[in-house]
Amino acid sequence: MLTALHLSSHKIFGVSTSRASNAILIKSRGKQRQWQSLSRALFSSKLDDLTPKDRDENEGQIGDVDEKKVTAREYAKTISELSKARLSALVVSTTSFGYLAAATPISYSTLAAVSLGTALCSASASTLNQIFEQDRDAKMKRTSLRPLVTKQVVGTEGAYALALASGLSGGTALYLGTDPITTALGVGNIALYAGAYTALKPRSEWNTWVGAVVGGIPPIMGYCAATNGAGIFDLEAAVVGSTLFLWQFPHFFALSWMHRIDYARGGFQMVATNDTPDGCATADLITKYTYYLSAMPFLTTLSGITSSMFAVEGIFLNGYAIYVARNFDKERSNGNARKVFLTSLWYLPVWMILFLLHSNKWKEGVEDNDGKDEDLIDILKGKAEELRKIGRDKCIHEIFVFGTDQDGHLNPSLEGSDQSAEKSRCPIPDVLLGTKSKQIDSDINTKSK
Repeated sequence: MLTALHLSSHKIFGVSTSRASNAILIKSRGKQRQWQSLSRALFSSKLDDLTPKDRDENEGQIGDVDEKKVTAREYAKTISELSKARLSALVVSTTSFGYLAAATPISYSTLAAVSLGTALCSASASTLNQIFEQDRDAKMKRTSLRPLVTKQVVGTEGAYALALASGLSGGTALYLGTDPITTALGVGNIALYAGAYTALKPRSEWNTWVGAVVGGIPPIMGYCAATNGAGIFDLEAAVVGSTLFLWQFPHFFALSWMHRIDYARGGFQMVATNDTPDGCATADLITKYTYYLSAMPFLTTLSGITSSMFAVEGIFLNGYAIYVARNFDKERSNGNARKVFLTSLWYLPVWMILFLLHSNKWKEGVEDNDGKDEDLIDILKGKAEELRKIGRDKCIHEIFVFGTDQDGHLNPSLEGSDQSAEKSRCPIPDVLLGTKSKQIDSDINTKSK
């Protein structure tokens, strides 16, 4: 009987105990889920601080990050983002433009060295910039997924290694493949961007002007490399550097206006973040620097660097840039700022192509080449001359003077004659620049004597 009672009571209490334990278990699991959610919010950014053992123990709980091998593709993508590959590509293009602007016989090894060295120096500067700004980047939407914010592939130490390796490699490539002046400009630009520019961003609006200097140096590097450092004080070097310097302002002021709230969230001192809500200062600076930039084709023509047609074509190119800048001045919306920014993206390559097309240095030796293109620069000069000829074929003035043949080209029997050389010259550039009236005055003075 006692045994039966004992068994009965054990069965009854056993059922009760089982139900109680199940209730406790359900409640503990609910608390565990709450703890997991809290852990994700608080500690997911600290995952890199865990030891491998801790990672195994907390797998699936802290940020739901699984332990896995990083693929080569992920490493390549991270290196590209740290190096700001698209920005580096732009820098290399302006460096190559500076090299070609010198119109010297092309040394492929030198061109490769200055291009590679500039790209690596740019990558080093960009990586250092992200190392120093990773805390601020974490506060901004547009930069919150950068590699050093997420730390999913590489940490700060790895980024330092990348910056050091690319900086040393870039400096070495410039030193071995170019000249000391070009090397100094490349290495100095790392310090200027990662040092002065980055340090000024949270402190002063002048960071934009320092950043513009950084952007103006690469084309000068290319020009210096082409002239073995001897062209550092050439007027052409000053022109290509100044143009890139001026171009930075409409480009970046428009960008910073679109992201002004984000820049303010990151604590950066930009003109747009410190501007009034209606954006008076930003609009004024965009308009001013667009006008400054539009003067460059006239200055290059008057100084003899380019032909007068560069000034004529510059009117149309810069006319549109001024148009979108003035639209932003009238209505300071993000949409109009975006138009200024997008215009700047295609404006620069078009400007560089037109500059080379009308460069007087690129016209030297074309007639003497006799079709024997032994060097790439000669081939490019020949192609440029073909494009110029196409332009002359479309010139209304020259068509009226010479007439055209059955193929629609200028009459070859008159086009090259010395007697008609003066009257064949299109008068539009001379009228715009005032050089025609000066020539007339000179002829009158000569006859009076």
